Amino acid sequence: MLERDEPEVVGRRVQRLRAQRGLTQRQLAEPAYTPAYISTLEAGRVRASDEALRHIADRLGVTFEELAAGRPAHLATGLRLRLTEAQRLLADGRAEEAAVQYGLVRAEAEAHGLGREQADALLGLGECALETGALSEARDRFERAEAQLADQSLPVRVPAVRGRAVAHYLAGELRYAVYLLESTLDELNRGGLHDPDALLLLYASVIGPYMDMGAHARAAQAAEFALALAPRAGDPALIARMHRSVARTLLAEGRIAEADASLAKAAELYAQLRLRTELANCHWMRGYVCAQNGELDRAEQELRQAHGMLARTRAALYRSQAAVELADVLHRRGRSEEAAELLEGVLGDFSSERGAVHAAAAHRLLGIIAEDARDTEAAEEHYVRALSLLERAGAAGDLADLCRLLGDLLRRTGRTEAALDAYRTGLGHRTAPGTTTLGPAPAQPPLWPVPPSPDRPPL
Repeated sequence: MLERDEPEVVGRRVQRLRAQRGLTQRQLAEPAYTPAYISTLEAGRVRASDEALRHIADRLGVTFEELAAGRPAHLATGLRLRLTEAQRLLADGRAEEAAVQYGLVRAEAEAHGLGREQADALLGLGECALETGALSEARDRFERAEAQLADQSLPVRVPAVRGRAVAHYLAGELRYAVYLLESTLDELNRGGLHDPDALLLLYASVIGPYMDMGAHARAAQAAEFALALAPRAGDPALIARMHRSVARTLLAEGRIAEADASLAKAAELYAQLRLRTELANCHWMRGYVCAQNGELDRAEQELRQAHGMLARTRAALYRSQAAVELADVLHRRGRSEEAAELLEGVLGDFSSERGAVHAAAAHRLLGIIAEDARDTEAAEEHYVRALSLLERAGAAGDLADLCRLLGDLLRRTGRTEAALDAYRTGLGHRTAPGTTTLGPAPAQPPLWPVPPSPDRPPL
């Protein structure tokens, strides 16, 4: 519902527009109203009905929206067109340029009280911040978007919740990320809100935190659900460009409803392009499962596919995470030099505040490679760095394994007491494979059949 300005503001606007057009109060009023009514309205002493304002707007040659709320004609549709332009830039990996566009749209939407467009711009700014690794900024943008959408249904709010969760996950706050994603999934499924786009976002996003916490069974199930929900489009970028062009033409012709419909289709397709990152995570998941089953050739194929998909989206942090998993497979296949080169190339993308778990995994693997090369000093340095990162992230299962590696190294170099300390630390964090401190699994959605595909074998 349009939020109208106060009567005195509307009255001054009517008076200004009437004077600009050289109309008398009688000419503006007739045939439906009286000059006295127009005089009272212009003085701000009456709140005009929508019917009266539509009559006056028609006589003045402006839109009802412009007269009632002071918005330029077609402003909302124009902003949505600019939002799809920003989505295109982000889908192409041009996050900095997209952020500029989203920022301009947000400022204009806020100035004119367009809440939904403001929320969409905030979501875009959050995604841009995730892409560039500005995690605190991303959390702030997603929180503001969620607050702006407070009166909307849960499926509409899901992108903001998912964005917050991903920002916490990338900062190493695994349990809170899982809590946000699982509680939202549970609320959707128990409430019968089986929105495919919302569920796909959540299931694809929870895979990484599950894996880092050792909840492999839940991760595998989430990947299956995500792939079953994955949208199909021959060439989303091409189709989206077509819809944007059509929308421009329709908007120029004043066909606002049709322009909005084309923009909605374009926005949906650009969202699908953004999901390449999420679907790449599903291929990463398949590669991990294959590696655990000893199918290293297939694991390398899946992980290279994930790495390539992420490289095309220019998602540096996600690409680096996939590179760590790929390096582990290369090492297990006897290609340690190639693995070490890959790891050294991505370590700069991580920090204790950004991708801590995968940074630890990279140092752990570099430590193993250094041990194999009998460079115990370098191995110890990598293990200690990994230990510090994992303690901050709370990745208990990985901590236990790392303490064992460090303890074995210290024992072999004659530092028995230090080795015992490392073992004790590991025992304090030990968990059985596949278990975590997670609560009950969230309610499941209906089962969707997954069409057979030569490049999508079952897990």
